[in-house]
Amino acid sequence: MTTLRLGDIAPDFEQNSSAGTIRFHEWLGDSWGVLFSHPADFTPVCTTELGYTSIVEGEFAKRNAKVIAISVDDAESHKKWIQDINDTQNTELTFPILADPDHKVAKLYDMIHPNASSTVTVRSVFIIDPAKKIRLTLTYPASTGRNFDEILRVLDSLQLTDNYSVATPVNWKQGDDVIIAPSVSDDVAKEKFPKGFKSLRPYLRLTPQPGK
Repeated sequence: MTTLRLGDIAPDFEQNSSAGTIRFHEWLGDSWGVLFSHPADFTPVCTTELGYTSIVEGEFAKRNAKVIAISVDDAESHKKWIQDINDTQNTELTFPILADPDHKVAKLYDMIHPNASSTVTVRSVFIIDPAKKIRLTLTYPASTGRNFDEILRVLDSLQLTDNYSVATPVNWKQGDDVIIAPSVSDDVAKEKFPKGFKSLRPYLRLTPQPGK
């Protein structure tokens, strides 16, 4: 079973889904991707997670990101479950849910943790960039629903810090000040960040979010 680390290439696969056959890297194309796993169909926490993700799917699209879920049940079961999700969560789910009854994808992405359960996936999240590199991994226990606002926040941070020599501080959100990378000298920072910056310490300099 593979242990995936940040910066690794996300494993490619071909698998059936609620939307037909998915060739993962081809499906991602030049987009960012969010792959997230569910223990099983017709489970209560998953139903709320998928419903909320469907509601905010447009927010992911604004960030050039595609979302794709996975559960160990088959595609026909997924299609029936989607009807429940739409009905109970007041949405219209359109993104694919991968079928993984053979655990092929779960094993590729180390989504089954035997000491938690030997048969169902934990709540794993992977953010994958357009170069197919894994940029974030999260693992929640089966009993705890994920915070998809946080996943959007991390996506914002990754895209911002890829484009500018900055990092984002604790609890950062869009529009907040950011931290200038320590590798950038004050002289260079004056050129790169025309809005100026505040030095709390030589290694801790805050500047308004670039591009805003």
